[in-house]
Amino acid sequence: MASSSSTVSLCQSPLQKKAAFLGPSCSPLPASPRPSAFIGSVRLRKPLVVGAKTRTRREDRTARHSRIRKKVEGTPERPRLCVFRSNKHLYVQVIDDTKMHTLASASTMQKPISEQFDYSSGPIIEVAQSVGEAIAKSCLEKGITKVAFDRGRYPYHGRVKALADAAREHGLQF
Repeated sequence: MASSSSTVSLCQSPLQKKAAFLGPSCSPLPASPRPSAFIGSVRLRKPLVVGAKTRTRREDRTARHSRIRKKVEGTPERPRLCVFRSNKHLYVQVIDDTKMHTLASASTMQKPISEQFDYSSGPIIEVAQSVGEAIAKSCLEKGITKVAFDRGRYPYHGRVKALADAAREHGLQF
């Protein structure tokens, strides 16, 4: 049998063949399964590293919110109707972004709405509709008819959609 340093095997990698060709003066191949970046003057490929997702759910939410806020802006003629939805309550504000001033607001924490419905597990569609009705009435009393709807980071579905539809039915245009 021949020694491995003088003959080239068929199952050797190209780097092993090159190291065998260059002779014993060349540095030997590393013994570890993760080789260094260079062997002599030959560059090795870096190993593929698959990492976990680096962004959290909160960062995804804030990115979604900022994407929407870039497109929706409240002006004195057409203020922004901003929705915040928590597990227990719904909050709606009509905001003039030029003055950074809240013009009208409604929520499930206000007495007329909280006394009207008895809900223990959080706001449901009917509660969202009553909040939409309340914000529409409040806006129409102050002379606001057109608004820009800002759903925030929430999908236009369920409670957010019910609130928007109720506000439209009671006179707000958006």
